[in-house]
Amino acid sequence: MQPKDIVAQFIADIQAQRLDEAKALLAEEGFEYVGPNMRFLSRDDMLTYQFGMFAIQKDLVLRQLSADGEHVFAILDYQTHFEPIGDVRLAVWFRVRNDKIHTVETFYNAAVVENMLGGNLPSAE
Repeated sequence: MQPKDIVAQFIADIQAQRLDEAKALLAEEGFEYVGPNMRFLSRDDMLTYQFGMFAIQKDLVLRQLSADGEHVFAILDYQTHFEPIGDVRLAVWFRVRNDKIHTVETFYNAAVVENMLGGNLPSAE
């Protein structure tokens, strides 16, 4: 599969809350997630956090997906049932090697999420 197809499948799996399928697309070794207010060095840790967010996830809308070699860029609307947050716009940069996602870097307004979680955000450090 092409990197863009792998990322599209990963996003579809997260949107449908299929964590096992999503996990299979992430690198076991050398995985890294970096967001504006958290970092995970394990795919399991990132997906555990994502599982916790499913309670407020209404929908995950893919607005744009583009690729340049192993680099895939997505613009998403993370729609929630949680009114204090509402919807969060995400820009996500994926790096795919050997048919696995190795790096996920997410850009969004961190203050909205931090306020929702009371400033207690997880970290892999």
